[in-house]
Parts: sequence; C-alpha cells; structure tokens
Amino acid sequence: MKRSTVSERALVLAPRGRDAAVATAMLAEAGIEADACASLPELIQRLNEGAAFVVVTEEAITTSNLAPLSSWLADQEEWSDLPFVLLTTRGGGLERNPAAARHLGLLGNVTFLERPFHPTTLISLAHSALRGRRRQYDARARLLALRSSEHRFRTLFDTMDEGFCVIRFLDGEHGPLSDYVHVQVNAAYERHAGIANAVGQRVRDMVPDEADGWVALYREVLLTGEAIRFERKLIATGRFLELSAFRVEGSDQPEVAVIFQDTTARKRAELELRELNETLERRVSEAVAEREAAAAQLVEAQKLETLGQLTGGVAHDVNNLLTPITGALDLLHRKYAREDPRAARWIDGALQSAERARLLVSRLLGFARRQALETRPVDVAGLLDGMRDLIASSIGSGIELKILSAAKLKSAVADPNQLELALLNLCVNARDAMPGGGEIRISAHEVIVGSDEHIGLSAGAYVRLSVVDTGTGMDKATLARAIEPFYSTKELGKGTGLGLSMVHGLAAQLGGAFILSSTVGKGTRADLYLPASAENAPMAARYMEDVSVSRFLKILLVDDEQLVRDGTAEMLRDMGHEVVAVDGAKNALATLEEGGHFDAILTDYMMPSMNGAQFAAELSRLDIGLPVLVVTGYAGGDLEISLPQLAKPFRRSDLAIALERLVGNKTNVVAIRQRQ
Repeated sequence: MKRSTVSERALVLAPRGRDAAVATAMLAEAGIEADACASLPELIQRLNEGAAFVVVTEEAITTSNLAPLSSWLADQEEWSDLPFVLLTTRGGGLERNPAAARHLGLLGNVTFLERPFHPTTLISLAHSALRGRRRQYDARARLLALRSSEHRFRTLFDTMDEGFCVIRFLDGEHGPLSDYVHVQVNAAYERHAGIANAVGQRVRDMVPDEADGWVALYREVLLTGEAIRFERKLIATGRFLELSAFRVEGSDQPEVAVIFQDTTARKRAELELRELNETLERRVSEAVAEREAAAAQLVEAQKLETLGQLTGGVAHDVNNLLTPITGALDLLHRKYAREDPRAARWIDGALQSAERARLLVSRLLGFARRQALETRPVDVAGLLDGMRDLIASSIGSGIELKILSAAKLKSAVADPNQLELALLNLCVNARDAMPGGGEIRISAHEVIVGSDEHIGLSAGAYVRLSVVDTGTGMDKATLARAIEPFYSTKELGKGTGLGLSMVHGLAAQLGGAFILSSTVGKGTRADLYLPASAENAPMAARYMEDVSVSRFLKILLVDDEQLVRDGTAEMLRDMGHEVVAVDGAKNALATLEEGGHFDAILTDYMMPSMNGAQFAAELSRLDIGLPVLVVTGYAGGDLEISLPQLAKPFRRSDLAIALERLVGNKTNVVAIRQRQ
C-alpha cells in the first residue's frame, strides 16, 4: 500500500531477546495496537502498509544496512515525518551518547529512551508520538483539501463560460489608483471581450480612449466594497457587455474581480437559465421523493419493531396456555395409555399437536428477538424437516412443497434461528411470486467450490440450500436491485423489502454467499451457500417417557396463572413431591415469612408487581437460602439472569430433569444461606 496510508498502530523492531514481546505487550495494555517486526526489511514492508510510529532498539539499527530505511524516510510525503522512539543501551540523548547523533541524522523525528526504563515512560512517549502522528494526518487532510480546493477553483476558472478577470489598481500619471493592470484572465475572456493576451496589460494601454470610464467604475467598487452589475459597450471591439464586479476580499492588493459576457449570447444565457430552473425543479422533486421514501422506510421499521414486540407477547400467552394442556395430557397418558390403547392414540396425537405448537411458538420467539449471530454446526437436513409444517402453513395449500436433502449431508456453520428465518423469508417470497399456485422445491446438497469459480466464495466445502419456485420470475433490472434494503415490487403495505436483504447479509456474516437467478415467466432460484462444518451438529434431545426421582421434595410453587399453577402442581405431586402453590411473589414471601420450610422454589418469571428474578433477589436479601428454578414462557428459556431456567410449555420429564439438576448440582444454584 502507499506510504501515506493512515494508521494508528505502532511497529516494534527489537530482534534480540524478549524486547519486542515486552514492548508490544506494554503498548497493547495501554490500548495502542502494536506489531513486532523480525527484521529491518520487514519493518519497511510494514511501514508501506501504514504506521503511526516506530519503537526500535539501538542494536537493531547499529548492525543493519540502513540504506533502505534512509531511502524510505527520504521518500516520505511532504506532510509526513514518521516518529521514532529509540531504545538505547547507554546514555540517552546526544550529550551522553555520541552515537546518538548518527541516529538523529538518520531517523530525524526521534526520541531517545535509555534502558532500563519504567513502562510509564514508554507509554507516555508512545502517546506523544501518536499525537504527533495524528497532527500529521490532520495536516495531510488539510493539504489534500487545499489542493482539492485549488484544483476546483482552477477548473472552474478555466472552464467557466463567462469571461473573468482580476484587475489590480496602480498609481499612474493621472493620480492615485488611476490605472489598473490585468493580473488574471480566463480562457473565455478573449472570446467575450475580443482582446487577446490581456494578462499584464494596463487598461490605459488597451483602450486609451475609454479608460477613464472603466477606471471610475471599478475604483468605486474598490473603495466602497459594493458590488455592481451593469451593461456597457466596449468601444474598442464594438461589443456590448453585461458585467458584474466586486472587490477581492482578503487580498493584500487593491484588486477587483470582473465577470462578464457578450450580450449577443443573451438568448443562450436565457436557455441555460431555463435549464437550470428545470434542473432545480427536478432536484427538488427528487429530494421530496427521497424524504417520502425515507419516511416510508421508517414506518416499515417501526412496524417490524411493533410486530416483534407483539410476537413476543403473544408467544408468552400461548406458552402459558400450552403449559397446563401439555401437563394434563402428559398425566393422562401416564394414567391411561397402558389400559386403553385407543385413548393412548388420541392422547399421543394431542401431545404431538401440542409439541408442534410449542416448536412454532419457539420459532416465533426466535424471530422476534434481536440477538447477535450465534454460529454452531447445524444439521441442515433436520432443520428443514423440522420446518416443514411451518413452511407449509406459511405458503398455503395452493402451493406444493417439496423438500429434498442429500444423504449423509454435512453440518453447516450457521445460526439456526437466523437460518430458519432466512428460509422462511425465501419461501414467502416464492409464494408471493405464485399468486395462482405452483411449486416450491427446497434442496440441500454439499458442493465443493474451486479457486477458479467466481461466485464470491473462498475455495472449500459448502452446504448449498436452494429454494426454487415456478413463479413469475424477475427481469434483469428487478433482479439487480432485489437484495437492496427496502426495495420491493409488492404493493404498499404488503412487504418491507427487507427479506432478501436480510438473507444476503446473513450469508455474508457466515462467510458464505447468496446468489439469485431468475427468468421471467419461469421462476426464480435462490442459492444460499453456507460453510460446511468439520464437526457434527449436536444431537437433538429426545423426549424421555419417564424420569426417576432421586428424592422427594417440599416445593414452593409460585405462579400468577391459576391454570398453569394447578397443572404444574399436579405434575409435581405425581412425581411424589409435596407442593405448596401460591399466587404471585408477594404471597410466596408471606408464606416464607410465616416459617414455611421448603427444599426448593419453582417460580414463574413474568408476574405482576415482582417478576421471578426480582423475587429471587428478594430471597437473597432476606437470607432465605433455597435453590430457585425460574419458569418462563417469554424468552424460550434464555433469560439473561444467573438462575436455572425451564422454558414453557414443559412435560413431566422436562420438569423432573430440571428439578434433579436444581437440587442435585449445587453449581446451578445461587449460593444463599438457609434461614433457621
């Protein structure tokens, strides 16, 4: 890269011992990025990539060929004076270390630091060097801005259509400020005025017969500072000119600038003015359209935010409804399954429906939450199979859904929640492209990408997820903009324009790619490439029909929903536990204050007045030392609290396992002393 690259890192050249490691560690601890260089050639290579300053030991440059470094320093741009911190072995500056003079002559902007030194000293010098380098960067920016400004002015000056000149007043034989000389003219000057080579000419030499009038007009502008606009005939060339003149402010010379044009070109000027007005009107229209588009995008973003909040709240309520249903079905299955096979089939079907509802709500919660990307090996085939019902219900019965996964498909590196959302977005887009029905085919295969394939991927193994529809397709113009945020071809209110943009962003975050291809009238194919994982995806937890209980407990059950409270209490009693169920945290605290003795507390999270986490904190404050299990139907059992959690809805075995972990593994329990 060019030597002028802006960088705030330090380079350390200390090839002997541990000096480089110590110095880089000190700088890093102070918040300064630092890289160690093994040799002088490597240092020069790194300098070309950009550096704020260099820490170098005396012995590193004493025994090296310094010609390349000297050449690099001499070739710095005019704004650059790279700072050096030289770690000397003896002496310090010039007065105690004669060899330092040679280093000063070579390095220029150098600070000497004698070893051994206190780390604070090095850090202080490093910060000083960094501040100095930042000032150099500021100077570079100002220099570039100045050059750009000068270039723009010169370009404007040389290319403007109107004649332009700067005149400087002189004292002459007719008195003070009685003459002026042309110091600058542009290329259009001769075309409009009809006078060539005006630079350096005095007005009394150019047009002696009419010089008095021109001098009087411009001298008034110079003395008063008031700009004027007028029309006047230049008799020497027979042209009528329209002129504007103003004093040049900020100049140490008495100068006036004049802009003029031949009035025979007035018609052309009127046309240009009309075009300018039309351009202005178009710009205003475009600006208004952009503001309206931005407002529409804001509305869509707010709708998404509201939808996310609504989804979370609805999912919480549904989980609360599913919990007693699941619990009751579980208990009925245990009681009647062996005696009545027909009832067992009915109950199994109901449990399966409840499980599908639980998974659906879980996915809704995952879609509603804003969370960082959490990548891990994902069983893509299993994920597709688990999403079959959700996708089918989303696209409707008028569209045929086919899902095909290759045998022995490798796991992919992905965030399963975000991947599910991406697939659902692709399927919904495909559905909308087939208003009269059609087919959506989802497939997953392993592909090997070579280094010669130009699809934006590094060479390696990938899992390719393809969503193919038989819809209307897209033309080239629409396809080119399809992944732009908020771009949508759907009617207002029927799409946010964020679906494909989200999928594209997810692919980029995961190190994969998203490729769209489409043919008008035939359909669209969306290929999502995900890096293949060398590890297998973790096996999904299998439901356990029965879980043994190691010991019977006395449990305080806290929940503000009576149906949930009654159903949970019944499951606990069926396990053999003794249960005291209370409505809300305040009643639970009152029960504990009355001297009730319990082995564990099972509490809901979302309760009025005091939630489960606040309830646990209150127990800690009161020195009531009991293990607490928090049950939640809102965040999928993933609350950011330091307490064991159980997600609603749950079955008897889920509850038994959670209690076993609660009382059997003390590391999962907040350490609170038992109240006597």
